[in-house]
Amino acid sequence: MRSRDTCDIFCYDEHKVNRVKAKLRSHDFQDMAQVFKVLADPTRLKVAYALCDEDELCVCDVANIIGSTMATASHHLRLLRNMGITKYRKEGKLVFYSMEDAQLKQIIRIAIEHQKEAVGVE
Repeated sequence: MRSRDTCDIFCYDEHKVNRVKAKLRSHDFQDMAQVFKVLADPTRLKVAYALCDEDELCVCDVANIIGSTMATASHHLRLLRNMGITKYRKEGKLVFYSMEDAQLKQIIRIAIEHQKEAVGVE
């Protein structure tokens, strides 16, 4: 049985293909993919979302939010920081994390809204 989601013949628009290929060469998709890969973990995505919702959270707050130990929360926060997604500051014995990039905050918020719409949640 033949699939209906492919072309029946092979042809392409050479101008469109060349235009898009030229644009692709000017971007580093490897780095972009790494950011999405880090955020593809549900726990790290929860952490990032929490940091989008609150301007700043300490490691203890994050551990309680995701229901983990401080070591696990710290591990996830460190991975996010190493990817440039979060930043931190130390205040006495506490370490506070926040989102590094306003555009990533927007992407996460859009993803949350998209998911709500996809499942029909208001």
